[in-house]
Amino acid sequence: MIPIKDTSSGANFSVRVHPRARKNALNGEVGDSLKLSLTAPPIDGRANQACTDFLAEVLNVPRSSVTIAAGQSSRTKVIRVAGLSADEVRARLTRAQTE
Repeated sequence: MIPIKDTSSGANFSVRVHPRARKNALNGEVGDSLKLSLTAPPIDGRANQACTDFLAEVLNVPRSSVTIAAGQSSRTKVIRVAGLSADEVRARLTRAQTE
């Protein structure tokens, strides 16, 4: 499982985004990052918005709880989830990947 770290502002983990995919999905791991396919194109921040929206849905948290802490213009991003511990994020991601 990917490393997920607890910080004072929430749990942080890394994702590797594949934009313009056929569907939004969690596709396993790439190195220390969660592989994430998104239908949105990487234009005008649409892929970033799709990334936070999709992860909020997967983790069952409000959209405002999921932010991109680093990597706004990169395929590899650091995601911060406020209100959940690293263990809770890990459990919810594991459950979502098995569904």
